[in-house]
Amino acid sequence: MDKRKGRRTFDKEFKKGVVSLVTDKGRMVSELARDLDIHPNVIYRWRQEYLQDIEHAFPGKGYMLPAEEELRTLRKKLTDVTEERDILKKALAIFSQHPR
Repeated sequence: MDKRKGRRTFDKEFKKGVVSLVTDKGRMVSELARDLDIHPNVIYRWRQEYLQDIEHAFPGKGYMLPAEEELRTLRKKLTDVTEERDILKKALAIFSQHPR
């Protein structure tokens, strides 16, 4: 019988709670990982992500940090404007030709 587990997901509050237990309460990562049946590296990664940007840590699936969202929006606008410019250039070339 295969005893592999499926991929588990944890919400933002759970991750913050686990990180708080490690950073504020001084619990050992190995002990906490064993109690929660989570690999210690996962907890270390959560702690690192949380400490890098406390306010925007764990944005969730499909969500971006505000800076990433702004960059994506600006890139999309740049692509649209470049496309419009190219269309206008082609139209100008077509309409500026003299009939023979």
